[in-house]
Amino acid sequence: QFYLSMQLGSDTAFVKELPKTQSQIGIDLNLDNFLTASNGAMVANPRFYRKAKKKLAHAQRVLSRRQRRAKKEGRNLRLAKNYQKQRLVVAKLHDKIRRQRNDFLQVLSTALIKNHDLVVAEELRSRNLLKNHALSQAISDVGWRSFLNMLAYKADLYGKEFLTIDPKYTTQRCHQ
Repeated sequence: QFYLSMQLGSDTAFVKELPKTQSQIGIDLNLDNFLTASNGAMVANPRFYRKAKKKLAHAQRVLSRRQRRAKKEGRNLRLAKNYQKQRLVVAKLHDKIRRQRNDFLQVLSTALIKNHDLVVAEELRSRNLLKNHALSQAISDVGWRSFLNMLAYKADLYGKEFLTIDPKYTTQRCHQ
């Protein structure tokens, strides 16, 4: 893989502000669905890590086997070709999961920002949520913090507004 990094400067904006839609939306992030919108729409949680978990576990077992064999034969892991090849297989699987998650978050955040003038979400404290060991893997898989960061920079980019609010009393049913 190769990457090219360029920095551009201009007096005019690279992206034009989008026309106002007179639409606001509130979103609630949860684990059952990725998000539930105030208009009743639900976006399913894709669970990319969980889908690739079996393949990843197999690749990591093979990697461990190759590591044990290289150590048993007294070879340096940097020189063990089969170990290095398998390490690349595991890295590619992790990279695929990362790219799938990133694409999903980019598409969803762009759609929300382009279709609404105001997007409101609860401020998540993922560090506190990750202390729950039963849910930590699922919470890490959804990528909420990345999603909120994307919403924030895209709102600035397109001239829309994105707010985060205190999470107290946000997930409640309306009495009407």
